[in-house]
Amino acid sequence: MFKPLSLYIAGLALILAGATTLSDRDASDREWSEYLGGPGRNHYSPLTQINPENVKNLKVAWTYSMPDSGQTQVNPIIVDGVLYGVTSTVQAFALDAATGKQIWLFGDKSKNGSNTSRGLTYWEDGEDKRILHAMGSYLYALDARTGKVIESFGENGRVDLHTGLPEVAMKKYLVSNTPGTIFEDLIIMPVRLSEDSDAAPGDLRAFNVRTGKLAWTFHTIPYPGEYGYETFPPDAYKNTFTGAANNWAGTAIDRKRGILYVPTGSAGYDFYGGKRKGANLFANCLLALDARTGKRLWHFQTMHHDMWDRDLPAPPNLITITKNGKKIDAVAQVSKQGYVFIFDRVSGKPLFPIREVAAPKNALPGEFPWPTQPVPSKPAPYARQAYTLTEKDISRHAPDHDSLVIKFRNYKKALFAAPSKEGTVILPGFDGGAEWGGAAADPSEGILYVNSNEMPWILTMKDTPKASEMSNLSPGEKVYTTYCVTCHGPQRKGNAKSGYPSLIDIGTRRDRPYVSQLLTSGKGMMPGFTMLSAEEKQALVAFLFGDEKVEAVSAVPESHKTYLPYQSTGYNKFLDANGLPAISPPWGTLNAIDLNTGEYLWKIPFGEVESLKAKGVPTTGTENYGGPVVTASGLLFIAATKDGKFRAFDKKTGKLLWETMLPAAGFATPSTYEVNGKQYVVIACGGTKLGTKKGNQYVAFALE
Repeated sequence: MFKPLSLYIAGLALILAGATTLSDRDASDREWSEYLGGPGRNHYSPLTQINPENVKNLKVAWTYSMPDSGQTQVNPIIVDGVLYGVTSTVQAFALDAATGKQIWLFGDKSKNGSNTSRGLTYWEDGEDKRILHAMGSYLYALDARTGKVIESFGENGRVDLHTGLPEVAMKKYLVSNTPGTIFEDLIIMPVRLSEDSDAAPGDLRAFNVRTGKLAWTFHTIPYPGEYGYETFPPDAYKNTFTGAANNWAGTAIDRKRGILYVPTGSAGYDFYGGKRKGANLFANCLLALDARTGKRLWHFQTMHHDMWDRDLPAPPNLITITKNGKKIDAVAQVSKQGYVFIFDRVSGKPLFPIREVAAPKNALPGEFPWPTQPVPSKPAPYARQAYTLTEKDISRHAPDHDSLVIKFRNYKKALFAAPSKEGTVILPGFDGGAEWGGAAADPSEGILYVNSNEMPWILTMKDTPKASEMSNLSPGEKVYTTYCVTCHGPQRKGNAKSGYPSLIDIGTRRDRPYVSQLLTSGKGMMPGFTMLSAEEKQALVAFLFGDEKVEAVSAVPESHKTYLPYQSTGYNKFLDANGLPAISPPWGTLNAIDLNTGEYLWKIPFGEVESLKAKGVPTTGTENYGGPVVTASGLLFIAATKDGKFRAFDKKTGKLLWETMLPAAGFATPSTYEVNGKQYVVIACGGTKLGTKKGNQYVAFALE
C-alpha cells in the first residue's frame, strides 16, 4: 500500500507510545476521502483537534503552487495521507498531505483548460486504487499511486461521456466538472450541457469503474411508456427541440439502502418553454433512484415548467432529524430560490408541508406557465424574494439611487413572474440563493449551514432575429448574433460587472488558434459550440479579429439551434453605478437552520465590501461561491467571499472566531483532515471570479 514516509513514521511513533496503530483507527474520522466529505455530502468532519478555543492559533502549514493560475473550485480529497486535487486548467495532481510536496501531475494545461473542476473521485479494491478524473467530455481512470492512465479502462484509459446518449446528441457540448459518485463498482457521472435549445439530453448514466462500460441510463426526459412522458410534448425525447434536465451539481448516496439522490437542472431553453409545454419531468427534480439499476423510486419537482434557470445547484444533504420524538433519516435539498426542501429519505414524504402557490398566468405569447409552484412552509427562505422588494429596498449606498428607483418601478416583481420584455427581477439571482458550494450539515444533530447570495438580476427578453433579418449580415456576424450576442452584447463590449469579458480587440490578447479552440471546448462558464462547422468557426474568428473577407468565406448554414421566437438579452445584474447590488444589504448571508424544527438558529451578513467598510458602513455581506465545512469541535470554516478572506465561526452562535487573508479569493469548499496526529484545513485559492485577482495556490492551515 502506497503511503508517504511521514505517515509511516507517525504510525511507528503511536505504536511505541502504546497507542493503537493507524490501521486500527477509523480512517474515515481522519480523512476526507470523498467529495464534500462523504457520501451524504455534509461537508462534515468528526475531528476536534482544532476547536473554538485554539482556532485563533492557526498558521499556514504548507502551500502548493499550481503550474497554472485561475478560478479553482476544487474540494480536494485526502486518502492515506495523500491529497488529490485539480488545477485551474484541469490537471489532476497528488501531494503529500503533510507537506504539500507534489507526488504526481497528470494532464496538459495547454489542452485541458476547457472547464472548471470541483474535484476527483477515489475508488479502491485491495491494491487496485484509482482516481477518476473528468477532463472535458472524457472520464479518465488513473493509478492513484502514480497518476498514470489505467489502459484497461474504456479505450486507452478513458471513456467518452457522450456514451449512451442518442446519436443526435453525440457531437453536442458536454463536460463534467463535478466529481462522480461511487456505488460498489459503479460511478455515476454528472454532466454540464448547453442551456440553450441546442442542449443534449441530460440522461443520467452509471459506468463500471473497472471497465468503463455503461451500466445503466435514466432518461431525465422520459421516453414513450416511461413515467413522466406526458409532461413533455410527445417528441421531446428525440432531442430535436429540447434537451438538458441534467444533473450537473453531483449526487448523494445512501450506500446502506442503495439509494442515489439526484438533483436535476432546467430543460432547454432556460427562459422560454413554448416548445416544451407541460410540467417537464424530470427537470428541476430531486430524484431518488435505485443505485444498482437506475430505477426511479420517488421524485419531487421543485419547479414546474422552469422559465428562470432554477437548476438545483448542489448535492442534497443526507441527515437524521428528530420530529415528535422520532428519529427520521432525511434528505435536504437547498435551491437557488432560497428554499430548503426536506423529505423522508425512503418514502419521499415532505417533512414540512409544501404548498402549491398560484403563479401569474401572463407571459410572452406562446409561453405556457404552470399554474402553481411549490413553496415549503418551513424553513422560511434563507434569501429575500423579488416580490418582497419595495422602492425602500433600493440601496441608500448607491450614488444613482433615484435613477435605480425609476428602473425598479418598471420591472416585474411578482412571485414567479414570467420572463418579460419589460424586465423581470430575479431574486435570489441566477446564481442563488444557494449555489454549487452547497450546504454543510451536522448529520446527527440535523443542523444545516448554508451561505447565500442576495444579488438581484434582471431577466429581459427580446424578439429573436428572423433569418430574413440577418440576411444582410456577414457569415461571421451571423454566427456571432446567433450564439454570442446574449453574453457579449451586440457591440462585443461584454459586461464586466456580470463577468462577461469584452471581445473588442481580442486579437491583441489572444491568437487565432486559442480562440478557435475555445469555441469548441468552452472555458469556465462558457459552453463549447461543438456543433459549429470548421467554416462557421473560421467565419466567426475572422469577424472577431476584424478581418473577415465575406467573399472568401464559405456560406454559413442556418443555426443549429431550434428557432425560438424570444431570447434573453443576457445575464445582467441589477447594480448601482459603483458596481454594487442595487438593493440594500445584506448581499450575502450565512445561515444556521435547525431542520428538526424548521427554525433558524442564527443568520449573519457574510463578507465585507472594503470601500464601504472604510466609510464606517457595517458589514454588508458579498457575493460568495464555495461552501462551508463544519466540525464536531464546534467550528464552521468557509472562504467563498469576494473579499478574499478565510474565516472560522462558532457553529452554535455564528460568532466570528478567526479570519485571515488568502493569497487569492477561495471560491471553493475547504477540506479538513488529520495526518501524523495533526489536523489540517486546506483551501484552493484561484480567485479570478467576480473580478478578483488570479491565484494559483492551495493553502493548508494547522495549529503551531
